[in-house]
Amino acid sequence: MTTPARQLHLNLFIYPGGHHEAAWRYHGSDPARLLDIGYYQDLARRAEAATFDGVFLADGPSLPDNVRYASRFRLEPFTWLSALAAATSRIGLIATASTTYLEPYNLARLFASLDHLSKGRAGWNIVTTGAPQAARNFGLEEHPPHAERYARAHEFLDVVTRLWDSWEDEALVADQASGVFADTDRIHPIDHEGPYLRVRGPLNTPRTPQGRPVYVQAGSSDDGRAFAARHAEAVFTAHQTLASAQEFYADLKRRAAALGRDPDGLLILPGISPFIGSTEAEARALHDEFNELTQPAYSLDLLERMLGLRLTADRLDERLPRELIDTGGERGAGSRFQVILDIIDRERPTVRQLLHRLAGARGHQVVWGTPEQIADRVQEWFENGAADGFNIMPPWLTGGFDVFADEVVPILRRRGLFRTAYTGTTLREHYGLPRPRSSFSTPSPQRPEPAATAR
Repeated sequence: MTTPARQLHLNLFIYPGGHHEAAWRYHGSDPARLLDIGYYQDLARRAEAATFDGVFLADGPSLPDNVRYASRFRLEPFTWLSALAAATSRIGLIATASTTYLEPYNLARLFASLDHLSKGRAGWNIVTTGAPQAARNFGLEEHPPHAERYARAHEFLDVVTRLWDSWEDEALVADQASGVFADTDRIHPIDHEGPYLRVRGPLNTPRTPQGRPVYVQAGSSDDGRAFAARHAEAVFTAHQTLASAQEFYADLKRRAAALGRDPDGLLILPGISPFIGSTEAEARALHDEFNELTQPAYSLDLLERMLGLRLTADRLDERLPRELIDTGGERGAGSRFQVILDIIDRERPTVRQLLHRLAGARGHQVVWGTPEQIADRVQEWFENGAADGFNIMPPWLTGGFDVFADEVVPILRRRGLFRTAYTGTTLREHYGLPRPRSSFSTPSPQRPEPAATAR
């Protein structure tokens, strides 16, 4: 039997209007539709027609400070993804939810409901929340420290996993003849008491089609890497260079193996934001056009929040003062901080040049070129130990995604790198991940463990 060739995994990362900070100002955008669910349903159907693995909605529990100049509001993802589930049938639906500002029982119910509603297409992007302004939205005087947030996240994930497992697969009987609806011997309280959480259980929702939603993680700090190696099944990450991505990829796979996990069960999916033109010059001109639409006040505010540097508009064409950046404390522990610091150390940019680098995708890789050149970049990272696939982050929507789906995806298919049709129906099957049995279950000879679907 021939082993199927390794295939790319592609998600559409949806940001209102697009990922460039000036996307909403671009003449090809339609900001009037940013609160229209039909707009997002159209995007999801378009991504499904291109056989993408999933669509991903980012979220955060506070209003970004820079909403004055950019479409950076937040839409509650469970409501929105439920509407996308009704408009699609195959594509995965990945939602961000915080372990710091949600309770595990409610989160477990929300994701279980989404997984049932979508017939097995839910994924959880697990975050600890980096925005300190969120604290007072939840009655806290201050944002918990980085290390404490990750300590709670480990416990939180253990609790949620056991809640999803609290109904064994065989617990739902629905035997009309006997009158037994559920085998209560197969429904289990979890009786958890830990440093941060007390949850009795069981969940009041039966086990979901995937057993558990896919576990996605999006932090690349040391704490984030340790968390991902132990728990994640897919990792969303930001890298500017092939070498940086290769180091991260090798490190995560190595850490997972050291914990007794199969490294192939941990997918590494960097972000990429492509500007595509019929020529390289045309694509570069499009990229420059977007940068000219940026608002310096927005960009300088972003720089201050990311690096702690307070600069003024009259210094845009000066070299960025690297020596004034404070690399210690909570800010310095963040993975995105290190990405930006690497850009500064490697390229020694002016303030304006750095602002334009960050305007495209907040530290993710921004590329420009012809469809062939974009496909070359994707293939280079995929075949050289840097990625198992990508989060596609269109600079603007919907046109920035349309050109990728219409012109880049066919090239990847011709090269044998990406599927031409779905072979499964769940997000786990798209990712080639096994369906886990409940931790309360024991394998039965009459019911073998589910096998992973070939990617």
